[in-house]
Amino acid sequence: MAETTGGPGPKADLPVLGTLWDWDDLAASEGRFREAAARGRAAGDEPYALEADTQVARTMSLRDRFEEAHAILDAVEQRLPSNPPAVRVRYLLERGRTLNSSGSPAKANPLFREAYGASRGAGLAVLALDAAHMVALVEEPEEALRWAYRAMEDAEASADRRARGWLGPLYNNTGWTHYERGEFGKALDLWRKGVAVRQEMGETDLRIGRRTVATGLRATGRPGDALDTLERIHREDPAANEADGYWQEEMGETLLLLGRRDEARPRFARAYEILRQDEWLAGHEAPRLERLRREGSAP
Repeated sequence: MAETTGGPGPKADLPVLGTLWDWDDLAASEGRFREAAARGRAAGDEPYALEADTQVARTMSLRDRFEEAHAILDAVEQRLPSNPPAVRVRYLLERGRTLNSSGSPAKANPLFREAYGASRGAGLAVLALDAAHMVALVEEPEEALRWAYRAMEDAEASADRRARGWLGPLYNNTGWTHYERGEFGKALDLWRKGVAVRQEMGETDLRIGRRTVATGLRATGRPGDALDTLERIHREDPAANEADGYWQEEMGETLLLLGRRDEARPRFARAYEILRQDEWLAGHEAPRLERLRREGSAP
């Protein structure tokens, strides 16, 4: 995920909040944000402490602990009138994300739009990109694309490294929007741009982005090129890919399209064994998991 820092910097002895995230260990992230909030209050920096609180709430909503997230945000809301715009923007973003994650995107949408307007008005360009990308996630497809391209244009035109850091997620998410609309060529173009910008930003692990490019190649009728891409990814880190259910799934789909069903079957079976353990997929994409189980079963 992209760095979301967009407000004034903290006092010199306080960590930049965006550096405290570990997306693979949300409990540890929560602990670091709670500690940061406590240090901010001890230093007399209430805005920093409140921004840290909003990130604690985000760790909660990412773990489906929505009531706890809302309770933290309720406390932040009480302090908004006496604090700078960055605190309000972060509050709006995290309240909106909590509502969206708990199944209320229509309630989240106006909060994201308000966050966009407030951040633009306060010159918080990076937070404005965060808000625009969230509007794109909750809107209907046509409006979502309009917001996504607005955000991409802003990020592409920016010389701020933090703003350009949003291009990877924007290219990825917008690519999937096009993919779901059957616009596979547009999706592939954006996914390729996503790999390029991540290279520009100095990222070294491009495995996920390149695997997504393979999805685009397969969808645009180039399964041979998709297979070459997947095999190159695998050669660079066999263990990581063997343990990656999404790589296994894509390999299965590609082999199936090439008519190599016997080779595809164990890939689907492995994908199913890995991905069925994902609670979100089990709750939201049961037909996808059932397809993996069926394709991975013995003939």
